[in-house]
Amino acid sequence: MDNQTHNAIVNFIWGIADDCLRDVYVRGKYRDVILPMTVIRRLDAMLEDTKAAVLNMKKKMDAAGIANQWPALCNAAGQSFCNASPFLLRDLTSRAKKQTLKADF
Repeated sequence: MDNQTHNAIVNFIWGIADDCLRDVYVRGKYRDVILPMTVIRRLDAMLEDTKAAVLNMKKKMDAAGIANQWPALCNAAGQSFCNASPFLLRDLTSRAKKQTLKADF
């Protein structure tokens, strides 16, 4: 990625922060929200293609009563980490009510 593209993406992300977080967080604290959420979204996107396989494997292992599921789930994801939660970050943003989203956590 060249420097110009990188700067455009960075400016885009911080522009969203200015628009969405202005009255919720102090401007200097944006990075406390934006940076972790950017990392979480990238990880979520990376695991999205294998999400169905991981959930299917989890369901089978739950039914079999297997306690140590982590290695098999990571193998299903094809990574050294995985997400066995039924949620995707993009799905959480489409929740109709904040109460529903809050109850999920």
